[in-house]
Amino acid sequence: MNIRDFREKYWRYSLIVLILGLGALLVAELYLFLGGVLGAVTIYILLRGQMRRLTARGWRRSLAATVLLLEAVVLFLIPVTLMGWMFVDRIQDFVADPQAVVGPLKRLAALVEQRTGYDVLHGDNFSSLVSVMTRLAQSVLGGIVDFGINLIVLLFVLYFMLVGGPRMEEYCRRLLPFSAPVSVQVLREVRTIVRSNAIGLPLLALAQGVVAYVGYVIFRAPEPLLWGVVSCVATIIPVVGTLLVWLPLAGYLALTGHWGAAVGLGLYGVIVIAQTDNVVRMLLQKRMADTHPLVTVFGVAAGLPLFGFMGVIFGPLMLSLLLFCIDLFKRCYVDGQPGETLLAAEARGSREGG
Repeated sequence: MNIRDFREKYWRYSLIVLILGLGALLVAELYLFLGGVLGAVTIYILLRGQMRRLTARGWRRSLAATVLLLEAVVLFLIPVTLMGWMFVDRIQDFVADPQAVVGPLKRLAALVEQRTGYDVLHGDNFSSLVSVMTRLAQSVLGGIVDFGINLIVLLFVLYFMLVGGPRMEEYCRRLLPFSAPVSVQVLREVRTIVRSNAIGLPLLALAQGVVAYVGYVIFRAPEPLLWGVVSCVATIIPVVGTLLVWLPLAGYLALTGHWGAAVGLGLYGVIVIAQTDNVVRMLLQKRMADTHPLVTVFGVAAGLPLFGFMGVIFGPLMLSLLLFCIDLFKRCYVDGQPGETLLAAEARGSREGG
């Protein structure tokens, strides 16, 4: 090896080490804002088509970006903020006056003991329950603060991504370790996965939450709006999902002597709420990529510790992208199939299936 080749390799590997070192340092220091950056990337992918149409009509990019930013605030950020504020309000009430929650729990435990003869809150159970609820409330409040900070970061980053979108996309495409045709198809597949997770999961949660809320109102369950929102969140749990909400509510109605409402809510949950999940999933699968339930549950389990509340969306999204990259590596490099041929065939198959 001559001195020139040695210097070239030295410069190359030194630059790689420098990039990785500085990148790791910045990620470690800006970790708290990572959710906001990922949120901006996700919403940008959802809005990029509208941005192209507006600029094609002669809109300035700054004006179009401002309009789409307002759209994101109205359609996404305000509903999510209202949901978060509802939980914050309840948690603040509990932190300020734990007896406001503990009292009803005692009365419910007394009802259970009266009906079944079993003392739910005997011994250390009661103190352990209060301790767990206090820690959980404090953790959620801290997560809400981080969520608010990340919302500001999201809006700030999203604006500049919308303004500089084409150059940013071209730069990212050139960085991908694929040929130009494969890179274009990979980015297209990534957009499909993002739409499936960022639109499909919230739509499914919203549909089941609304249907569940209607049932809670009809059968006069306590706090129907609160439990409707909880039902939205519970949809991320495969198989059981909203069952974890409406079944205990039906049991509570039965314990309080409202047997007709309890039976009605139980039947409504089995016939209407549970079937809503199947119907909405079937409709979404015709328009978007199908996300396996296990990807959802493990993605959420990984995303919540990393990104807090935003991990409900970003966790399954990152896991889906990881599985896609692993599958692409296997087919292109392990199975030896040409990437261009493979991805082009998949694109034709998806168009024919659609």
